[in-house]
Amino acid sequence: MYPSALTLLARANPFSAPLFSLQKVDESPQPQSLHTQRPRRLAAAATADEGDACEFGSQKYFILCGFGGILSCGTTHTAVVPLDLVKCRMQVDPDKYKSIGNGFRVTVKEDGFRGLAKGWAPTFIGYSMQGLCKFGFYEVFKIFYADLMGEENTYLWRTSLYLAASASAEFFADIALAPMEAAKVRIQTQPGYASTLREALPKMYGEEGVWAFYKGVVPLWMRQIPYTMMKFSCFERTVELLYKHVVPKPRSECTKGEQLVVTFVAGYIAGVFCAIVSHPADSVVSVLNKETGSTAVGVLKKLGPKGVWKGLVARIIMIGTLTALQWFIYDSVKVYFRLPRPPPPEMPESLKKKLGLSE
Repeated sequence: MYPSALTLLARANPFSAPLFSLQKVDESPQPQSLHTQRPRRLAAAATADEGDACEFGSQKYFILCGFGGILSCGTTHTAVVPLDLVKCRMQVDPDKYKSIGNGFRVTVKEDGFRGLAKGWAPTFIGYSMQGLCKFGFYEVFKIFYADLMGEENTYLWRTSLYLAASASAEFFADIALAPMEAAKVRIQTQPGYASTLREALPKMYGEEGVWAFYKGVVPLWMRQIPYTMMKFSCFERTVELLYKHVVPKPRSECTKGEQLVVTFVAGYIAGVFCAIVSHPADSVVSVLNKETGSTAVGVLKKLGPKGVWKGLVARIIMIGTLTALQWFIYDSVKVYFRLPRPPPPEMPESLKKKLGLSE
C-alpha cells in the first residue's frame, strides 16, 4: 500500500501541467506527449525563478513536496503524542479522564511518564504516510484541476479549487493512515491490550482480520476530509489576506524568514477552524477503534450531541499548534530545496480587461 502511494506521486508529472507559465504553446501538428498537450497557462505567478531547483509542477517538485509532507506531518504528530493520548482517553472514558490536567495526572500515576509516549510508533508511521499523500497529492490535484478550469476560472473560483484539491488528496491520505490510526487508538485507549506496534498488529489481525485496520476509514474520511479542506483553503486565503491587509510590504520584498512567519500565523488560524470542524468525527473514530465490533452509527448514538464534543479544547490546542508547525515545516522544506513558491494569486490581465480594470 505505502510503496504504491510513493509510486503514484513519483509518476504524477505526466498527469499535470504547470499552473502558471509564460512559455508559448507549440500549436504545430507535431506529435506531443500528454504533458505538453495540456495548455501551459495562467501567466507569471508560478514561473520559475533563476534560483529555483526545478520547474513548478515537475516530477521532482511533486516528490519533494511529498517529502515535505512526510516531515511536516510525521514529526509534528509524534511530538504531541502525550496530548493526543489524553485527548483520546477523554473521548472514550470521560468519567475517568475528566479534563486535560486530570488526564495527564491519571496517566502518569498509572503508567508513569513513559505511558505518555504510548502509540508513538504508529503515529509516526501513519502520519508520515498521510503527510506524503496529503501534501504531495494536493499539489498534483491543484495543478490538474487548475489546468481543467483555465486561467480566469482558477482565479475566480480559487477557493473551490483549494477545497476540491485538498479533498481529493485526503481521500488517498486516509487510506494510507487508517491501519496505523487503528493500532494507535488500541494501544492508547485499551489498558493492557498492547504496549508496542509489533504487539498490536498481529493481535488486531487475529481478532478481526484486515477489517480491524480499515473499519475506521469512513469515519476518518468524515473527520479528515472536512479538516483538510478547511486546512488548505483557510490557509491559502489567510495568507492572501495577510499579505494584502496586514503585512506592510509586498511578499516579493519580504525575506524568506518573514514569509515563514506569515506561513506560521496563517497555519495556526487555519488549525483552530480545522479542529472545530473535524472534532465530532474524531470522537467517533476514537471510540470506534477502541471497541471491537462497533459501528460508526452506533458510536454516534452512544456519544450523543454533547459527547462528540468532549476533548475539544485539547484538540484545538493540539491541532492549532500542529497545523501551524506543519505549514511552517512544509514551507521550510520548499525554501531549503529551492522549490518554486508562487506568490498569492493575482487577477489575470485578460480578466482585468473584461471587467474594465486594466490600466
